[in-house]
Amino acid sequence: MIVDSAVYRKGERVPVHCQTHDYAALLAAATEKHDFVWVGLTDPSDQELSDVARAFGLHPLAVEDALNAHQRPKLDRYEDSLFLTLRTLWYIDEHDAVETGEINIFIGERYVVTVRHGQGSDLHARRIDLEANHKVLGHGPSAVVYAVCDRVVDDYESVAASLQDDVDEVESSVFSPDRTDDSVRIYTLKREVAEMRRAVMPLKEPMRQLADGRVDGIDPEAAPYFADVYDHVARTAEAIDELDTLLTAAFQGHLARISVQQNDDMRKISAGVALAAVPTLIAGVYGMNFAHMPELDWRFGYAWALGLMAVIVGALWAFFKKSGWL
Repeated sequence: MIVDSAVYRKGERVPVHCQTHDYAALLAAATEKHDFVWVGLTDPSDQELSDVARAFGLHPLAVEDALNAHQRPKLDRYEDSLFLTLRTLWYIDEHDAVETGEINIFIGERYVVTVRHGQGSDLHARRIDLEANHKVLGHGPSAVVYAVCDRVVDDYESVAASLQDDVDEVESSVFSPDRTDDSVRIYTLKREVAEMRRAVMPLKEPMRQLADGRVDGIDPEAAPYFADVYDHVARTAEAIDELDTLLTAAFQGHLARISVQQNDDMRKISAGVALAAVPTLIAGVYGMNFAHMPELDWRFGYAWALGLMAVIVGALWAFFKKSGWL
């Protein structure tokens, strides 16, 4: 659906009395040199996006990418327009899940069209914030591109912070004195970190180009703003590498603890077998049916056999306890 559409002049919204989908009226109201139209759509239908593409002359390949979504972050040039794709992220803590969406931005000299898929990065609230900052919005379409990128990257940092909390929990659990099974959660978190990596890493190059002011169609004066966004993207990329390293170390520590626990279990089992084997041996010897055996007719032979079992078992128990096997 179409969330909002408006005409902007010198950083301020121009009142236009028309429907949000009346693109001809919006373009007709953008009469001055630096005026531009900003159309925002969320999960548009094929017909809605086709109407927008026809009104603003959007390239069909870019329109196809925006409609199908699931694109890799990229910055493409089509004749006199730009097409920027961003992946949006948000975190569901109870499931340790990183959910993804997508924002596609068409940038022309007199227009910006944003197409959002999924629940991440609400752009309507960002539009309201930007309209309150006339100085930034005065840069034209470049300001909208910056505002959207800044919001998306801020969400990246928020997701990275949530993942960091969960990784800290896993580390505490792995190295706690209790027996825990953390392998499933570690694997889940590694998958979510990989999902985040696919959203963040490809975005570094487009942001670097924008920060260098080398992209035709983007105001060079906006380069310092994009440099700040690039810095946040680079910082998030470093956080992703660190999280992946920590999870790998936690998984290796988990396997090492399992190995140590299994060795402890084997020692305890061996000690138990030894404690049972001694009385079994003595009872087996005295249970044999031979006529001539030592102490066979002795009055205290039964008590002697039981006492011998108790003494040897007690000595073995003390030895195993001192050795840490029990």
